Amino acid sequence: MTESQKTITVWAEDTFGPAHDHSVLVRRAMLELEELLEATEAGDRAEIGKETADIAILLYRLMELNGLSLTEEVNKKMAENRARRWMPKGDGTGKHVKA
Repeated sequence: MTESQKTITVWAEDTFGPAHDHSVLVRRAMLELEELLEATEAGDRAEIGKETADIAILLYRLMELNGLSLTEEVNKKMAENRARRWMPKGDGTGKHVKA
């Protein structure tokens, strides 16, 4: 089965019940980010995949509950990012240069 933002949200609502306070999803994602950090520091590719998927599932649910599409929002943000000037930090990250 190919999952979508909608199917993931339906599964989560059926499994866990409604998330009336959407901040609980963000807090859970923060816990999952800690687990992703541990997996990354350990170099455990299988766990990196699982923890990243856990975070994506929470984000899909948050977006669906707010009437947004994660894919559409990423595309819009990438268009904005591509139009900016960036200053690399030398570690694979950077920050945008304010005009």
